[in-house]
Amino acid sequence: MVAITVTILAALTFAVVALLRLEKPWLQPIAMLRAVVQLGLLSIILLNVVSNGLFVAAFLVIMVGAATWVVIQRLALTLRDAPRIAASLAVTSAVPVIVVFATGAVQLSPRYVLAVGGIVIGNAMTVSTLMGRSLSSQFASNWEEIEAWLALGATPRRAAVRLVRSAASTSLIPSTDQTRTTGIVTLPGAFVGAIFAGASPLAAAEFQLIVLAAILVTGALTAALFSWFYGAPAVLPIDGDLRLPRVADAAPVAAG
Repeated sequence: MVAITVTILAALTFAVVALLRLEKPWLQPIAMLRAVVQLGLLSIILLNVVSNGLFVAAFLVIMVGAATWVVIQRLALTLRDAPRIAASLAVTSAVPVIVVFATGAVQLSPRYVLAVGGIVIGNAMTVSTLMGRSLSSQFASNWEEIEAWLALGATPRRAAVRLVRSAASTSLIPSTDQTRTTGIVTLPGAFVGAIFAGASPLAAAEFQLIVLAAILVTGALTAALFSWFYGAPAVLPIDGDLRLPRVADAAPVAAG
């Protein structure tokens, strides 16, 4: 029954996207097929992983690597950017995870580390992609503004600071809205999963609040590091090219 339902929903998605003549309408069904395969493999792997700290740590490293690859592909970056993106994802995901378990808000065990870590890594990946796409689009469409600032003697980072802040704000909208509407518009996965696992509604709500707070700080840190790495264009993208330009320096976006 699950397979039939998923197939029908995937087919409906393809039909709607194709009728609207959007880009690559087959991407959504393929994404669903990948999810089926990956979740199946994940279920098998986790039978032996969730209770072993070393396996969980290795699995989180693999998740960071996979997320890095997704960001690089989405933003048309090169492999030279991989260490920078991977470091950003690892750091911005590690900070909230450390806080969550250091404060004792969640029991320190491999299964919970994997659960919280997987959620924040996925969020960091999403924010990186949104930030990169918005930033490159801003650079491409507002290059006159940047050139004007440069002509006045501003540094590349100062010349682009308004556009960088706008892109960062845009990248944080999904996680902010998700938090604002939790319990009213949406029932988040962590809450529902905890309920299904037998937790009380109060305990599930507490866990969800921790997850939402972790997601918010992960997003903010990701936007900050992405601004640091790509917020000072040394070479502007040509018209219509939304790939991120090279960076001139490495100072926080707030500088200047």
